[in-house]
Amino acid sequence: MEIIVVNEENNMQRLDKALATMTDFSRTLIGSLIDSQKVTVNGQLKKAKYKVKTGDTIEFEAAEPEVLDIVAENIPLDIVYEDDDVAVINKPQGMVVHPSNGHSSGTLVNALMYHLENLSAINGTIRPGIVHRIDKDTSGLLMVAKNNKAHEALAAQLKEKKNKRRYLAIVHGIIEKDRGIIEAPIGRNPKDRLKQAVVADGRPAVTRFEVLERFPSGHGSGGFTLIACQLETGRTHQIRVHMAYIKHPVAGDPLYGPVKTLVPNAGQFLHAETLGFTHPSTNEELEFSAPAPKLFLDKLDSLRSAK
Repeated sequence: MEIIVVNEENNMQRLDKALATMTDFSRTLIGSLIDSQKVTVNGQLKKAKYKVKTGDTIEFEAAEPEVLDIVAENIPLDIVYEDDDVAVINKPQGMVVHPSNGHSSGTLVNALMYHLENLSAINGTIRPGIVHRIDKDTSGLLMVAKNNKAHEALAAQLKEKKNKRRYLAIVHGIIEKDRGIIEAPIGRNPKDRLKQAVVADGRPAVTRFEVLERFPSGHGSGGFTLIACQLETGRTHQIRVHMAYIKHPVAGDPLYGPVKTLVPNAGQFLHAETLGFTHPSTNEELEFSAPAPKLFLDKLDSLRSAK
């Protein structure tokens, strides 16, 4: 029996779509399981069109995909904080968070299974301990639950938007305003299923940004801007989609940015710098910060020298 807790990212999706997104099973297989009454939501049978809500507990029976024989791997891991309930990890750029088809090893989960004695089981064997995710080529902080009680508490904070998540990004062009708010709904791009987009029927998404430094010349047409972004929601690719929407895509972004960028094939210059949350057992307010990776900092130095 697999148990999945719906996160904010999948709130108000159809049951079959949400479960296919949160697992590595096809939507066809998920539909078959629902029709066979092998899927329950909060202990009740639901139809495929049922709209799931953040915090819903989905239970289902299905064989694990053969490709996902997840094993512990001795991969170096930057553990910023750890206690009996939670760990905070500084994920390097280029590391996938959890196994999936095409990424059965070398992921953060493989490393967590080696370095941490316990991980929550709420998200099943594919995503043990994973409360929230950041993209493969985004570096920085994310929290990991070491038991189910902690997982439920941290997931509730995400749902209620009580966490602090601050990102650094280098974006194309010069942003004239010192700060701004992007409030635009995000959903699947109707023309490319690998992308997200601002769409009228998307889910609400809010990103606040502040300009930290401007680099008007010396590196490509239009210059670059260093910004800090504060997430009020946690949609897939949210910062990347929102910045592209206002015509300032994240530098290096292979999906939403221009081909010509700061460093070829380096991935997006986006770093989860600060993470804050309430400890699930002590109720202590915790906040952690991690410096951007060397590639990011070196590129900033290069931009500054060209000003």
